[in-house]
Amino acid sequence: MDWDKLRIFHAVADAGSLTHAGDVLHLSQSAVSRQVRALEESLNATLFHRHARGLILTEQGELLFDATRAMTKRLDAAAARIRDSEEEVFGQLRVTTTIGLGTLWLAPRLPKLYEQYPDLNIELMLEERVLDLPMREADVAIRMKEPSQADLIRKRLMAVRMQLFASKEYLERNGMPASIEDIGEHRLVCQNTNAPQVGASSNLVGHLMTYDVKSTLMVNNYFGVLQAVANHLGIGVLPNYLSQDFPNLVRVLPDVQSVEVPVYLAYPEELRHSKRIAAFRDFVQEEIIAYRKQMRDQ
Repeated sequence: MDWDKLRIFHAVADAGSLTHAGDVLHLSQSAVSRQVRALEESLNATLFHRHARGLILTEQGELLFDATRAMTKRLDAAAARIRDSEEEVFGQLRVTTTIGLGTLWLAPRLPKLYEQYPDLNIELMLEERVLDLPMREADVAIRMKEPSQADLIRKRLMAVRMQLFASKEYLERNGMPASIEDIGEHRLVCQNTNAPQVGASSNLVGHLMTYDVKSTLMVNNYFGVLQAVANHLGIGVLPNYLSQDFPNLVRVLPDVQSVEVPVYLAYPEELRHSKRIAAFRDFVQEEIIAYRKQMRDQ
């Protein structure tokens, strides 16, 4: 169907008058009438009952008006999302990152962002799978490696290392290991090396397991590892950014850690001017700066 004819039909149905619809559309009454008749002919249906007091939709007209009303609402919503590129920060923002970083670092900081932008609606998509940003599976990503997809704007945020942590109570009961050789006498809490994760973590766990570790607890994400460590189950392999937000964790064997894992923020080139993206990007960068400062002061 011709969109111009549908647009004119919608205006007529909404106004209930050819004249009023013409005023809204800046068209003559005769031009509006011709377009409506042409649409009726193309559909082989009568869309309006015409009488002296105006126009009333027929049953077929009601069906078409429901459809054009839904289309108009979706177009208005799309226009609102486009406007936010130039005006206010509002609407939906789909953020993807890993379960660990999203649950343990990003989510606890989001209240500050909502305080600044209460009309923002964030959808956190937490999974290890890399979503396709150019195909708009998400709007913005925080990834534990440099994105390889084309047409992305990317910014390195920080570097993370996997380190060993335990609770004070666990160490009081079981003692602090003096060297890496002692790790075999403790329960190791970590992600399974076959689980989706950054290679640096898997490599560190593989290395630790060569020291004849007698007891392990394997979990498929860092949130589970943290909960086990916080409940005194053993020495856990966890990202170092947790030391800021969980002061009850005690660093174990400071010389034992993974290589650096770069953390990048990325979003599609087409969203370069989006106010929602800019607000989220600036917020994350400010939190990273605060995190780095606090880590230096510790």
